[in-house]
This record gives sequence, structure tokens and C-alpha cells, in this order.
Amino acid sequence: MKPQYLKFVSVLTIIVFGAVFLFAQAGKPWPVPDKYLKMKNPVASNEKSIGNGKKLFIKFCQDCHGKKGKGDGQKSADIKTTPADLTSSVVQKEPDGSLFYKISEGRGDMPRAKKDLPDATDIWALVNYVKTLKK
Repeated sequence: MKPQYLKFVSVLTIIVFGAVFLFAQAGKPWPVPDKYLKMKNPVASNEKSIGNGKKLFIKFCQDCHGKKGKGDGQKSADIKTTPADLTSSVVQKEPDGSLFYKISEGRGDMPRAKKDLPDATDIWALVNYVKTLKK
């Protein structure tokens, strides 16, 4: 009986520490390198780029961030961290370069967009679209 008890305690300990780690990560700030904070969006925010960004958002982002970008997509309940509400004032106030970095590099459950979108113009178009998402 003792080995089973020790196995149970070991598994329970791993689960508890894992949960604590995930909750700690979820609340941590997402640091952005200075060069991105100062980076200007080279893609004009116009009907064409916003339309392209919307198509890319639907294909790559909507499942987690939701149709209106509120973080309530169909997959949002299945991942460990809550997707950002892209309509929030916090996100909307971020510099374009900061959003470009976060979309490009990803973190945790958010995949690196540069893997699927090697053309930076597409990522900038996503930034332009995200900036249209308002509460």
C-alpha cells in the first residue's frame, strides 16, 4: 500500500506545482525588446491591409481570440492560458511594434505567427486589423 500512496503523493505534488507555475506565468508581464517598442508599422493601415489582416485573423487567431477578438474563441477553454482580449484598452494602447513582436514570437499557448507567416507584411496587416477591434 505504501508505494501506491507515494506514487499518488508524487503525482499530486507535480499537479499542484504545475498549476501554481501556470497561474504565475499567466499574470506575468510580456516584455518586449526596445527595438520593437520603437518600430514603426511600414504597412499603411488602409482597407486593403486591414482586409488582409482580417482574413489572416480568421484563419490563425479567431479560434482562440474569438470572432470579435475578446479572447472567447471556441478553443479558449481548451488551453492553459486565457487569450488576450484584443479589444481591451491595454492592447489597443500598445505600440504597433509591440504587437508585431508578440504576434511574431508568440508565448506559451500562443503560437509564433512567423512560423506560418514568414512575410512580415502579413504580420503587420494583422497588427492593423487588431487595432480596428474596439469594445
